[in-house]
Amino acid sequence: MSKTEGFFMSENRTYIIGSDIGTSSTKSISLGIDGKVKMSFQRAYSTSHPAPGYSEQNAAEILQAVKDGIREIVQKTGYPPAAISFSSAMHSLLAMDTAGKLLTPLIIWADNRSQENAVALRNSPAGAEIYRSTGTPVHAMSPLNKIIWLKKYQPDIFLKTTTFLGIKEYVIFQLTGQLLTDHSIASATGLFDIHTLTWNELALKTAGITAAQLPLPVPADYVITGLQPAIAAELGIPADTPIVIGGSDGCLAQLGSDALDEGHATLTIGTSSAIRMAIPQAATDRQQRLFTYLLTDNIYITGGASNNGGILLQWLVKDFLNSQQPVDNLIKEALALPPDKLLCMPYLLGERAPIWDSNASAGFVGIGPEHTAPHFVRAVLESICFVLLSISKALEETAGPIRKVSVSGGFTQSPGWIQLMADIFGKPMTLKEESDASTLGAIKLAAQTLGIPVDFPETIAPVVFYPGDDYADFYQRKFKAYEELYSRLKNWQW
Repeated sequence: MSKTEGFFMSENRTYIIGSDIGTSSTKSISLGIDGKVKMSFQRAYSTSHPAPGYSEQNAAEILQAVKDGIREIVQKTGYPPAAISFSSAMHSLLAMDTAGKLLTPLIIWADNRSQENAVALRNSPAGAEIYRSTGTPVHAMSPLNKIIWLKKYQPDIFLKTTTFLGIKEYVIFQLTGQLLTDHSIASATGLFDIHTLTWNELALKTAGITAAQLPLPVPADYVITGLQPAIAAELGIPADTPIVIGGSDGCLAQLGSDALDEGHATLTIGTSSAIRMAIPQAATDRQQRLFTYLLTDNIYITGGASNNGGILLQWLVKDFLNSQQPVDNLIKEALALPPDKLLCMPYLLGERAPIWDSNASAGFVGIGPEHTAPHFVRAVLESICFVLLSISKALEETAGPIRKVSVSGGFTQSPGWIQLMADIFGKPMTLKEESDASTLGAIKLAAQTLGIPVDFPETIAPVVFYPGDDYADFYQRKFKAYEELYSRLKNWQW
């Protein structure tokens, strides 16, 4: 691993830039050595769905968002950063030829086109072995299955492809000219062995590719000190500015939330949702419900992610209810109602953890004439909580009891939703002032790696939402009904 100790002090640079390449936007923030956020930049982009099951984005647009965020922070600050570090969404795939030309759009985690081959592989002995070795559930989300789909349905593109890579690897390649992937992103591909820290031979053979067609895996704290000169000039920073490759948003959210201690789970709801916990060894779930990704040496992050977080609520408000009201107002109205038997099956985009069923679909059960728009909003909010509760139960079976839950993501803007989560889980939910957990994790990683003396605040008292007793029994019964309903409907077709 490259190290650049002393760089910070000799150059007198007083902030670090963290850039989080998310599904709906890229957000970059600068954090000073006093531990305070100095500046932030956010650029949204869209996802296209050119065919059923397809979810694609424009990689060039995302790259530009990353560059614009760094450049704007540097320009407004007036001097370059001590380092830049990256966080990124997982499971994306691009195909690139020998000239560095992209042959596909960015195929993101929500893309389900490879569901058919994913189901077949998941139910095979090879699929079970790949899961045990890689820690990635066999599902349409994974680059492994996306590559298999390309080989089968777009063989011309498959044969022209020199390198398969994700969005963060593409950004790093454009900035530095190096084809690298960090261990945490690699361990979310279904192609990387989390025990040997190498590309897995069985997964490679199943995909029909070689290790030479994938970026070089390096630790998350790997430092690159060589921006391409034209890029450095465009960003307004020296070409030797340290670039810490960083990791996945999920793993870095754990670090950013100070949640590496035993039994400390992090719960995030943004476009999607997830709950995770740090463990000291590469343990996998016997029922293949959970992922296990590597952050750094002896720190693995295990848990599960759902396809259906804030995107489900957005669909309900804009497309189903066709409401012009602000979402925050609708949430407040919904949570002012008592819970009732209206039940939402939240699988709008199929589902990942814990059921791993891309064919699952959404629905409402128990509709009566008394139900209005706020009732449907409440049912959706509850259903997102139920998904995460279901994952948490699998997590406790595999990794041990959850003693603390730290929350982050867009849903933390609604205190009522956090309280609902505490009530349904029957556990306290802890909210820190800092909500950009993944970006902060990337910055913390850079500071630790480079020896930059950042005074991360430890004294800010978190806000704790304690579970109430008023509806505890009702939520337990409703959660049981939610789980039973999926098991009864999953094989129903017409």
